[in-house]
Amino acid sequence: MWRLKGGDSNPWNATEDLGNVLREKRGYHLVVVKSTVVPGTTNGTVKRFLEQSSGKSVGSTLGLCASPEFLKEGTAINDALHPDKIVIGSNDRKSANWLTSLYWKFYGSKLPPVILTSPESAELVKYASNAFLATKVSFINTIANIAEQIPGVDVGTIAEAIGLDPRIGGLFLKAGPGYGGSCFHKDLQALINYSQDNGYNPILFQATEETNEQQADKVVEMAETLLGSLSGKRVAILGLAFKENTDDIRGASSLRVISQLKKKGVDTIAYDPMAITNTRKQLADMISYADNPHSALKGADCAIIMEWDRLQKLEAKDFQAYMKTPNIVDARRIYEPDMFRDLNYVAIGVGPRRA
Repeated sequence: MWRLKGGDSNPWNATEDLGNVLREKRGYHLVVVKSTVVPGTTNGTVKRFLEQSSGKSVGSTLGLCASPEFLKEGTAINDALHPDKIVIGSNDRKSANWLTSLYWKFYGSKLPPVILTSPESAELVKYASNAFLATKVSFINTIANIAEQIPGVDVGTIAEAIGLDPRIGGLFLKAGPGYGGSCFHKDLQALINYSQDNGYNPILFQATEETNEQQADKVVEMAETLLGSLSGKRVAILGLAFKENTDDIRGASSLRVISQLKKKGVDTIAYDPMAITNTRKQLADMISYADNPHSALKGADCAIIMEWDRLQKLEAKDFQAYMKTPNIVDARRIYEPDMFRDLNYVAIGVGPRRA
C-alpha cells in the first residue's frame, strides 16, 4: 500500500511522483488519499495524474481509496491510536478490503467502526466534520454574546446544561474569541467555494465564518467599554497560540485582536509561554513581547486573556500589583468572576453584575 498525503506540498506533484515510482513496480498496489480534498478529487485529479504517471489503470493493477484522517493538533498521536471511526471511500471491493485488512492488522480487536462508502462521500465526511465543529463554536459564541446582555447569566452554565443533551454534547461549547488554526477556516472556505461553484450558496457556513471574524471585534469592544478610547493605551495580550500547549498561531484569534488594536493606536505587549517565536516571525516589531505574564502586565491599562488555562495561576492581586489600572477582558472565560469583584472585569458570555 502506498499512502498519499499532500500536506502543505502540492498533492498533484505528490501523485505524479508516486505514479513514477509505481511505473517500475509489479503486482497490485493500493494508493490511499489521506489529505482533506474537495469531493471528486480522488476520482478526478488524483486518478488522472496517477494513471498518467504510472502507465497503469486504477481498478486492475492499482487500487485507489480516500480515507481522511481526523486528528486534532496537540493530540494527534492519541487520535491516531484511538480513532472513533475509520472512513474508507473506494470504487471497488478489492481496494476496500485491502485497506480494511490493513486497519484490522493495526487495531485488532480495538478496530473502531469502519464506514465503507464512495470516495466522494469520504471526502465530504471530513469537510462536514470540520464545518459542524466550527459552526458549533460560532453558535456558542453567539449565545455568549446574548448572555452578556442579561444580568446574572454565565454562558458556562448554559453550555454545561445544553451539553448534557446527548443530541448536542459538550465538546466545542466553550465560548471565546473565535476559532483559529489551519483547518476550520480553510476547510469552510473550500466547502463554501465548492458549493457555490456547483450552484448552491451555503449561507449557514458563511454565517459561521462571519460570526467568527466578528468575535475578535467583540473582544476589542469589551476593552473599549472598560477604557473608553484605546488610542495611546497600553494593552497586554496574554496568550497567542490558537490552542493551548502548542506554538501554532495560524489563524489565531489573537492576531485578529492585535490587528484591531493596532488600527486603534494601541501600544500592545504580548506573552505566551510557547508561541512568542512564531509570533515574532509574523508580526516582527508590530508589538512588544514579554518574557513572563508579570512583565506583560506591568504598566498596562488593560489585559486581554486570549488563551492558556495555565494563566489561571494569576490572581486578582497580580493584576492589581502590576497593572496601571486593573481592567481585564477575559476572552477565554478562564477565571471565576467572583474573584475579580474589586477589579474592572468583563468576560465573554458573562452578564452584568446585579445591582
